[in-house]
Amino acid sequence: MTSVIPLAGRSAAASPLPSTPELIGLHGMAENALATALHELRRLDGTADSLRLATARATRAGTLLRRACESLNTLEG
Repeated sequence: MTSVIPLAGRSAAASPLPSTPELIGLHGMAENALATALHELRRLDGTADSLRLATARATRAGTLLRRACESLNTLEG
C-alpha cells in the first residue's frame, strides 16, 4: 500500500490591492493592449503599419495603467 505524505496547507494570499470592477476592467484592457502589441511585433511579415499599430497598443496600455494607478490612489487616499 502507498503511503500518503501530508503537505503543508496552502492558501491563496490576499491581494494587497483593493479590487474594484473599474480596476479589474482597466487591468484586463491593459493586458489585452500589450498582447496585441506583442502580437504585432512578432509578425514575420512585419510592416511599418504593424509597427505603428504595436506602438499605438503599447501607448494605450500605458494610458490604461496610468488610469488604474490614479483610480487606486483615489481609493487609498
